[in-house]
Amino acid sequence: MSFENLGLSPYLSKAITKLGFLKPFEIQTETIPSILKGKDVMGIAKTGSGKTLCFVAPLLQKIQHQSYEKSRNIKALILVPTRELAVQIEQTFAGLRTALRREVQTQAVYGGTSINPQMKNLYGTEILIATPGRLLDLMDHNALSLDQLQYLVIDEADKMFQLGFGDEMNRILKSVPKKKQSILFSATLNDKIDEIKSTLSIDPIVVEIKKQEIDLEQIEQVAYKVDAETKGPFLRYLIKSENLEQVLVFVSSTRTADNLVEKLKKNKISAMAIHSKKSQGARMDNLEDFKLGDIKVLVATDLIGRGIHIEGLPTVINYELPRSPLDYVHRIGRTGRANANGKAISLITEEDLHHFKIIQKKMGKKVDLLPTDDVNLHGF
Repeated sequence: MSFENLGLSPYLSKAITKLGFLKPFEIQTETIPSILKGKDVMGIAKTGSGKTLCFVAPLLQKIQHQSYEKSRNIKALILVPTRELAVQIEQTFAGLRTALRREVQTQAVYGGTSINPQMKNLYGTEILIATPGRLLDLMDHNALSLDQLQYLVIDEADKMFQLGFGDEMNRILKSVPKKKQSILFSATLNDKIDEIKSTLSIDPIVVEIKKQEIDLEQIEQVAYKVDAETKGPFLRYLIKSENLEQVLVFVSSTRTADNLVEKLKKNKISAMAIHSKKSQGARMDNLEDFKLGDIKVLVATDLIGRGIHIEGLPTVINYELPRSPLDYVHRIGRTGRANANGKAISLITEEDLHHFKIIQKKMGKKVDLLPTDDVNLHGF
């Protein structure tokens, strides 16, 4: 099955292949044809399943054939819960724009940055990617109009409500025209999702990808028994001795993240941290540098790590274990995504042993715990 078989144009299909998608994932195969036909669709699939392309490609294909005139009218609105996700979706649009008959105007808007440049750039935007709070600010400023909206996409709909966007979502959904195509994506089906369906008065085609759980078989898991004081030196030894090129390291606190980066840099290992105390601009710059391979190690906390998506990430290291077994699976699931193999390494101290046993039990998979007593850490 190719992207062309799904109904996408040869040029667009070729551009998708250049982005690194060699063949469609299951969620793409199941949703793209229906979205191209103008049907309301609801996709239930986990993060990392390739769902962004499900709406990005059809929207570009449809809108490129429409006439363009500069106005405040938005043709397609994509609602997302986080700034990181907004930026990633905007980048996917940018990667496909060159394959179109004409350039479709897209923009991502989110909080944590000045509203004025966003307001200025909105005039003439056709596809808007927005977080709910910033969208309402812009609507209050009369910077855009949703009166002629043709397409509404809600990505990670379940997270919208977990993060407390309920009231904002209700305000936005009441502002959109009744007649439009609605596309929803969510990791789970729950009452709140049913609420959205009833607010929008839609009965969408529901596509549920059940086996989109993180495939633990594609992730090689290994753990090393370390002392608290040798954990840092052992991490540096590991990165250098195994010549690890792109490593996402998870820690529990912002302080640990910053300390770790400082020590890695002192040992001539290029590293950056990404956490809630960094400015939005710094977080995005660091993530971009990591994706491009300009830095070897990205150190992240769980909160920020959730929004990170890097194609073909080879290695994840748990420098500190997360509190819940589910968070452990989310962390290691950053690697081995979408048909690629990956490696997950955990550094385990005496204090972590009991908790790590619980994680393995819940996961249903035993992880080999290797000794490090014989490793010479002199100079690390």
